[in-house]
Amino acid sequence: MNGRAGAVDLNGAWATSADQCDKVFTREGDKLGFTEMSEVYGGGFIVDGDQLIGKSARCKVKVRRDVGTNVNLIATCATDIMLSSVQFSVKALDANSIARLFPGMEDMEIRYNRCPMR
Repeated sequence: MNGRAGAVDLNGAWATSADQCDKVFTREGDKLGFTEMSEVYGGGFIVDGDQLIGKSARCKVKVRRDVGTNVNLIATCATDIMLSSVQFSVKALDANSIARLFPGMEDMEIRYNRCPMR
């Protein structure tokens, strides 16, 4: 997912509220994870190369298509009980914020901010 000229950089930890990053994510050495109560603070997800990691699911990106500031992904996701194919669409708002879009529901979006993970 990286190394493409002009491609939107999604790598990192993303939370719905930038001021809640330390309540959503934890770091042990070089490994990012979720705090026990992360969803109470709005939740988020981690992008690591072609991996999308949520609190209860882990996805592998199979197809990525960048169109300007929009990124469309098709990923295979696994939870404790099932496998599924999921489509994600995001729009880069700036270098550290994105909006998840829901095709067919133009008025709906969820904004995420990149967390500075030291």
